[in-house]
Amino acid sequence: MASQERSDSHAGGHNHGEHADYYSRRAEAIQALLIEKGVCSLEEILTQADQIDSRTPEDGARIVARAWVDPEYKKRLLADPFSAIKELGIVLAETAPRLRILENTDKVHHLGVCTLCSCFPRAVIGRPPNWYKGLAYRSRVVVDPRSVMREFGTELDASVEVRVMDSSADMRYLVLPKRPDGTENMSEEELAKLVTLESMIGVTHAKSPTGAMAGT
Repeated sequence: MASQERSDSHAGGHNHGEHADYYSRRAEAIQALLIEKGVCSLEEILTQADQIDSRTPEDGARIVARAWVDPEYKKRLLADPFSAIKELGIVLAETAPRLRILENTDKVHHLGVCTLCSCFPRAVIGRPPNWYKGLAYRSRVVVDPRSVMREFGTELDASVEVRVMDSSADMRYLVLPKRPDGTENMSEEELAKLVTLESMIGVTHAKSPTGAMAGT
């Protein structure tokens, strides 16, 4: 049975465009207020925005691969994502939304969504794909996540609990996919190549070693 963990702020049938305009205006107002109060300069804001825009799924893949090969690092990552991610040279702004790492196991499978708009762990893996922002995914994945995953080629055993995690302006989620079988002798760099954006959202598993070789 699927378990859905959804934010109350995302409940209801709101118009996506109206919310996008609202949050855009709110962001502009907050930015102007921060500059007016001397909290930060426009240059600092633009620098941080550029830093976020420079992130790619490869950054997230490095985090996942390190967690796969280093159990102690994985513990730190699950307990304090910001500090653990900083160890890899990926610095997150103190003002960034909170980040939670969701570990997929043989018993529980997580996948992320933002039912309101397109909240996403951009500071770690870059911009969300278009389908993540689309109404079809946002509305369907909370109702029938297994069906949505099948469309990505992912079939889970009925015994696996599915948890749909709803991101918000204050909390973002990054999925730590299961390490594929047959990768015991692979290096950290090789493992990172098995990690896809889709697997860090949770709609797919990480690639298998044979699948990775076929795609190269």
